[in-house]
Amino acid sequence: MRESVLSAVQIVLTLALVAWMITGFTPLPGRWLRWKMFCRATFTIVTLTGTKDGHAEPVNVYDHLSPGSFILGPPQLQAILDHLTNSGRYDRIDGTGRVLSASGEQPVKVVNSRVVG
Repeated sequence: MRESVLSAVQIVLTLALVAWMITGFTPLPGRWLRWKMFCRATFTIVTLTGTKDGHAEPVNVYDHLSPGSFILGPPQLQAILDHLTNSGRYDRIDGTGRVLSASGEQPVKVVNSRVVG
């Protein structure tokens, strides 16, 4: 009898945990994911083109982050753009993309190596 009660309690707790996890990962309006780590993180997804002496090439800003880094907000993006232009690697960098954060999804532009909007 005691074993069947324990099994019933384990099943109920397991189902409650699964239900809590499912609702914790469902999106809310204006939110990317509801899990607290994702709600407080900011991700920038951009397509950038760097120009040097009239020659254009794609720029991957994630190549310039430390290994394992994946959270990149507009201030960090601007710091990388400043580094790439100040080091002389590019004369200018332009592109478009979006920022995902707790505030939802917003467009972002890079114009003449400056993060705009």
